[in-house]
Amino acid sequence: MLSISRLHVYPVKSLGGIELSSAKLTDRGIEHDRRWMLVGEDNRFLTQREFPKLALLRTAMHENELIISEKGNDAEKINLQLYPTGSDLVSVQIWDDVCEAIEMSKEINEWFSNKLNMSCKMVYMPVESKRKVDRNYALNNEITGFSDAFPVLMIGQASLNDLNSRLEVPVPMNRFRPNIVFTGGDPFEEDTMQHFQIGGIDFYAVKPCARCVVTTTDQETGATAKEPLKTLAGYRTANNKVYFGQNILYKNEGQIKVGDELKVVQTKAGLQLQ
Repeated sequence: MLSISRLHVYPVKSLGGIELSSAKLTDRGIEHDRRWMLVGEDNRFLTQREFPKLALLRTAMHENELIISEKGNDAEKINLQLYPTGSDLVSVQIWDDVCEAIEMSKEINEWFSNKLNMSCKMVYMPVESKRKVDRNYALNNEITGFSDAFPVLMIGQASLNDLNSRLEVPVPMNRFRPNIVFTGGDPFEEDTMQHFQIGGIDFYAVKPCARCVVTTTDQETGATAKEPLKTLAGYRTANNKVYFGQNILYKNEGQIKVGDELKVVQTKAGLQLQ
């Protein structure tokens, strides 16, 4: 049997995630997932690709607050409202998409600017801002938050186990920042899933996830190396991209939890690896 073993939410793009026992699926992914994002003075998104030390900024949620702190320095933290409001919207860019967002306060922006040693701003995607999924993969005009492209990423634990069997030093799942992790089945079984159900919700694997250098950043230290991307490139390459995990869309909102069964409804051909 395939079952859900871990659930994660990443409130701020490229900052540390939060492990959940249950998750509410909203119109744009797990509730609170990547609704916040850091941008530079040009209002373009900032990530661990350029600033690996972002991994050291941790997030927590308590009641109606998002709490952000730096690893090893819990005393110096900032608190944000989980549901910010504001009428002053700014246009921000993530990849080729331009979205409307609420800019956070001067004090919050200064806190992050000090951490990155550069001028930056924290922004929030309000409910009125609709960022559409790539229409080449969308099923029904789905939207997403400040994720790279899709509202949900899923990886099988067996896939990570397979990768770690090839590495001198194993890596944890947090290198890949999935929302859903499942156990059971074969390595990369997620590649062959087309339609599946969790907790009565219909999910669809619409596109394999191409991986980048963020996977080489140690999420505990912010240090970077060549692995695991180097090893993955040796056996998980297709169309000159390295794939690990599946981007997911779903048809109805609802609740899923750790321990839920993952029921495969329809399969498809796996990746044509080079």
